[in-house]
Amino acid sequence: MKTQNGNSGKAFKLSVATLAIMNITAVVSLRGLPSEAIYGLSSAFYYLFAAVVFLIPTAMVAAELAAMFSDKQGGVFRWVGEAFGPRTGFLAIWLQWIESTIWYPTVLTFGAVSFAFIGMNDAHDAVLASNRIYTLVTVLAIYWVATIIALKGLDWVGKISKWGGLIGTIIPAGLLIVLGVIYIATGGTNNMDMSQGFFPDLTKLDNIVLASSIFLFYAGMEMMGVHVMDVNNPSRNYPKAIIIGSLATVCIFVLGTFALGVIIPAKDINLTQSLLIGFDNFFKYLHISWAGPVIALALMFGVLASVLTWVAGPSKGIFTVGKAGYLPPFFQKSNANGVQRNILLVQGGLVTLLSLLFVVMPSVQSFYQILSQLTILLYLIMYMLMFAAAIVLRYKMKDAPRPFRLGKGNVLMWVLGTVGFCGSLLAFVLSFIPPGQIQTGSKAVWYSVLIIGCVVMVVIPYVIYALRKPSWRDPASDFAPFHWENKK
Repeated sequence: MKTQNGNSGKAFKLSVATLAIMNITAVVSLRGLPSEAIYGLSSAFYYLFAAVVFLIPTAMVAAELAAMFSDKQGGVFRWVGEAFGPRTGFLAIWLQWIESTIWYPTVLTFGAVSFAFIGMNDAHDAVLASNRIYTLVTVLAIYWVATIIALKGLDWVGKISKWGGLIGTIIPAGLLIVLGVIYIATGGTNNMDMSQGFFPDLTKLDNIVLASSIFLFYAGMEMMGVHVMDVNNPSRNYPKAIIIGSLATVCIFVLGTFALGVIIPAKDINLTQSLLIGFDNFFKYLHISWAGPVIALALMFGVLASVLTWVAGPSKGIFTVGKAGYLPPFFQKSNANGVQRNILLVQGGLVTLLSLLFVVMPSVQSFYQILSQLTILLYLIMYMLMFAAAIVLRYKMKDAPRPFRLGKGNVLMWVLGTVGFCGSLLAFVLSFIPPGQIQTGSKAVWYSVLIIGCVVMVVIPYVIYALRKPSWRDPASDFAPFHWENKK
């Protein structure tokens, strides 16, 4: 048997601690903390709400699906395809790939801002970070460097992702929380509006649009489902690792957001710069300003590692499915390292084109927000398909082996699947509403980009599926048939 990456299967097993750290590294990104710090104490409500209705259902449902098909390729294509057919399965994996492609400019914008703050002059750094030309050039430079590294193979990706996740995400997250505690404990001025309370005013829809983006903070946990059979006693140890990873993730987000909220007044929060400004303010308070450029460099390294992880993930998934006959031969080409060369190059072209939106958007912030919203919309469609598929498979494949199963009957699956689906649907609807806190320019442009973007990205996989030919299937593909094909 071969693993998803094509290597021979080995007896090596992941420990609970290792898998929990992998979950944290895959999901946690500090770039979104400023968008939630605006809400003060109520940000904790959003984090906990999203964890209950999205993070936990996603992790547990994906674990059952991954264990159920641990010996078959395809990921979300397999899960949704077994329930609703290959056409809908192809839509699911297409959305997973295309949303990551649209997501790159947003996370790389944060990387560009981090790079701008490597200097020692804060005022100059802030001006540079707001410059659209600088941001565009830096975004493209970091992305294409990541692509070149990805083309060298998974060994390179694995090493850089591992150390980048530790140096650029986990350590800075812990440091931010510690700095916030020290700041308050030593008498620092609390800039967070404590009058808002834990429960937000949910009657103001335009004020909770930014909060709906919190669902994307937790996105990606389903990718860890592929490792469910890589741990000993998965029925006991996998949920343990998920619970540990989920609790740590929520703590990092809540405490990290509070740390930014106490050091920066809500009216001064900038979505792309405030994380770096927050660190700089803490370091000035402690008279160690020299540490600012160091943390900026670490965060940029973390962005590179995060992008590498995603470049090598969804593109590999759609590459595998493509070789099974769902993509033209052009997209099935790989290099000497076995890496999906043409898909990565096409992906790079799309990222470059999307980055040029800097030219028409009124500010870096507005560009960042509209692409983030489009990413959320596409990813949430995929999640709704996944939750629905998990419930349907309890009946279509009721006798199939489930090494990891949610409950003895179907009640727990119905509860988690329904909660996850409804939570995703709620966030999907809210994501269309322009946020009141950010200048996004013309509302016509806002709605046009989101609506047309969603329609186009959903239609494209259906067109590709309709045009497929028998000659598209790679004779060397060992993609397993669906369960109804086996019955035939």
